Amino acid sequence: MSDIRTILTNELKNAMRSGDSFRKDVIRNAQAAVKQIEIDERITLDDAGILKVLQKEIKSQREVIADAEKAARPDLVDEAERKIAVLQEFLPKQLSEEEITALVRPIVQELGGSPVMGDVMKKLLPQVQGKADGKLVSQVVQKVLKNG
Repeated sequence: MSDIRTILTNELKNAMRSGDSFRKDVIRNAQAAVKQIEIDERITLDDAGILKVLQKEIKSQREVIADAEKAARPDLVDEAERKIAVLQEFLPKQLSEEEITALVRPIVQELGGSPVMGDVMKKLLPQVQGKADGKLVSQVVQKVLKNG
């Protein structure tokens, strides 16, 4: 059993013991999303796969926030933010913009000349997988390539 899967299971048990139904529901939904992918694709997800599912769930909740803000529903915004907070507990610490920049600069120097964004991203993504939002990584790479 993978580490993240074990952590999810243990945290679900803790939430059930403490009577925290909100946390229990969020964790169960995350586990259900993982199980659904495993059934659909007939595979067993490793930690990296489970992290991708959790990130997808967080992205989904961010879309809910955007829609709820358009509909002027602060109650739904609050609920989605709470769900994101619970899900983020299971992700590794996210890299800051400065930390990503520190990873991008050596890659740009290594590629020399005027590297293409795709080449930089190809070398960078394995280093930041699961540790940074793809949108932020893309923005940092564009900024470094533009400013040098």
